[in-house]
Amino acid sequence: MDDIVKSPNERIEKFLNESNLFYGPVPEIMDYHGLAERSEMEDAAMTAENDPARLSIIRDRMQSALDEAFDMLANISVAPGAKWGDMVTSLYTASGDLTLASTGGVVIFSNLVQYSTKFINKYWVNDPTVGVNEGDAFMHNDARYGTPHNADQAMHVPLFHDGKIIAWIGNIIHEGECGAKEPGGIPGTAETIWDEGFKMSPTKVAENYTLKRDLVTFLQNSSREPRLQYGDMKSKLTACRRVEERLKQTIEEFGADAVIAALRFNLENTLRETRERLKEWPDGEIRHVNFADHTLRENAMMKINLNLIKKGDTLTFDFRGSSPEITNRSNNSLAITVKGMLSQLFLTYVWPDMPRNQAVLSAFDFIFDEPSILKPAFGTPNAQSMQTLFHAWTAGAQCVAKYVFSCPEKYTRFNASHYTMINTFQFGGMTQHGEMAGNIAADINGMGGGARADGDGEHSPAPFFATMADIGEQELIEEELPFMQIISRKIMRDNHSFGKYRGGQGYQMAVAVHNSPAFGFMATAQGSKTCNTHGLFGGYACPSYVLCRINGIDVFEEFKNAPDKFKYTIEELMNEQPFENAEYSSGPLALKFDLAKRGELYMMTQGTGGSYGDLLERDPQLVAKDLEEDLISHDSAERMYKVVYDKDTLIVDEEATRKARDEERQARIKRSIPFDKFCEQWVTDAPPAHLPYYGCWDDPEILYCGSPDVKGKMHELPMVIMPDPLQVEVDKLKAELAGMKKAG
Repeated sequence: MDDIVKSPNERIEKFLNESNLFYGPVPEIMDYHGLAERSEMEDAAMTAENDPARLSIIRDRMQSALDEAFDMLANISVAPGAKWGDMVTSLYTASGDLTLASTGGVVIFSNLVQYSTKFINKYWVNDPTVGVNEGDAFMHNDARYGTPHNADQAMHVPLFHDGKIIAWIGNIIHEGECGAKEPGGIPGTAETIWDEGFKMSPTKVAENYTLKRDLVTFLQNSSREPRLQYGDMKSKLTACRRVEERLKQTIEEFGADAVIAALRFNLENTLRETRERLKEWPDGEIRHVNFADHTLRENAMMKINLNLIKKGDTLTFDFRGSSPEITNRSNNSLAITVKGMLSQLFLTYVWPDMPRNQAVLSAFDFIFDEPSILKPAFGTPNAQSMQTLFHAWTAGAQCVAKYVFSCPEKYTRFNASHYTMINTFQFGGMTQHGEMAGNIAADINGMGGGARADGDGEHSPAPFFATMADIGEQELIEEELPFMQIISRKIMRDNHSFGKYRGGQGYQMAVAVHNSPAFGFMATAQGSKTCNTHGLFGGYACPSYVLCRINGIDVFEEFKNAPDKFKYTIEELMNEQPFENAEYSSGPLALKFDLAKRGELYMMTQGTGGSYGDLLERDPQLVAKDLEEDLISHDSAERMYKVVYDKDTLIVDEEATRKARDEERQARIKRSIPFDKFCEQWVTDAPPAHLPYYGCWDDPEILYCGSPDVKGKMHELPMVIMPDPLQVEVDKLKAELAGMKKAG
């Protein structure tokens, strides 16, 4: 009857509103990283409740609730990531703005999943087929709606009071397995978004605090690890309920207005403080360039180009000139992911005293080319976003450190960048318990720390994206999974960046499958051609890294028959080659999933953070200490640091060292040439023809696509589609075979 009385225009509008073909991510939500306007509910609450002391108590209550829930997740979840802290618990305003996150965990997670709460508010709250009620829970894992990649699964629960949503409670865990073409959730060989596993947009998975078993079963059926999927949906819901319980207790004691006001004041006060602190920085522009050197399928130089501009109380991250998107490779990032990662740079390294919320982002502007490798089109794969995202973080960290260094009053101990790449093994297959497994090893969290202006970086302290994370206990890992770390977390000699203060080292690892009929490894990292992490103010960058393998042996049988033959460093194993008839190989840190035979060795090392200052200024006694701890070789001490000492006692000859260093400084001058001459020798008009180069060369508006002949402005460029490396090799072999046949 209503349709009869309505005008034609009203009926058409109703039809269009009810006939939306697809609820994709909303551009005005996804492109906006500022704060929502104050609602009438927030205005009224902030007028009624503005006592700083009461608001501070409430904020502490909320922080305690989030930290309690974080600890719960770590202890009851199934995913390895939850056990070692690759997760977060978080609290949002009714409009979906992140206002507080747990002390531990990955800050970028909480900054990203604000977008999904806003999607739910826009589409599902008033949708008669969905709706949002007390006791509902929503889940998503599709990065395009607000996670770093599909391996991360987020859950949100609305907090109701008197029939109104007054906040959202959330958490997110790096679950890993999500049914992608390779086990572990972050496939390196994905060429389309449909290779990346199930992609769940924000979906109601629970009503009346009870999971919907049809949806649970669907997700279990889409994953290699049904136990993990069901178990962690329950653990995430339980953690959300604990925070809800604590908030309702706070409302009972202080009133709903006090809680609503505390949520909003926390954001506005953080934004105000962020702008005040930025005013202390000098105005100017600082540029940094970084390169991703591999697509995980082939070598390629993909430029990350950053111009960081500070003016007044605003900071602008201008990434124009970065590589175009690679349409059929998974190492594209997303703009929201870049923003979230850079927000945690400030909340972890620059202003760690600030509340962990999204307001710090509101003082920043971001500029991207579209579609670029940092802001690709909707249908471009992004499961391995870390491969470009982490380089963007390094560029930002280096620029920010220089701004902080330039401040007359320094309140932050700025440092060179942490190591920024996932040097670890992904794994998948049948466990010793007869279950399927697919995930990533916790050694991702063993990254080396960057050097500080007054001290060395720490060895493998934590990943740069989660400073409170852990690397797990190897014995516990071996109870669940059928591989052993034959070399486990042992510092590798000379694996650091050289400087006045050196970067913290990363440890080496060697793994071998034991007691499984089918289990394998893969590696998805870069940095075998170029350095991932750079030094500051004359400090050296990290080394480049490779994956090493020893095939054709069973190391467990070797231990039985000739245990003395085994060497407990990659250096010795690869150089001395103690096993006869074994095959020794090394190559890029990009290995597609490879079924391993029992006892074969897969080896790599974690990376080192960047260093600080001229290595000739390093205290010779610190060099001697590094020698004593077997952190460096005699060759490095003499050739790099120019330290003269007794090799037996390690006693430094101070006078001889001064002389050796003075001679090296004079030698540097002799080796140097005027800048103009340097440019004549090294600067070219375009990238070398043999180099698969992507991004700008000098003019940030002109981008190259793999060849000096393919260039132009972003909108003029052809779609970048890489050939299948296997087909390239087949075609090459066919051509060689045809040539031999022709030659007779």
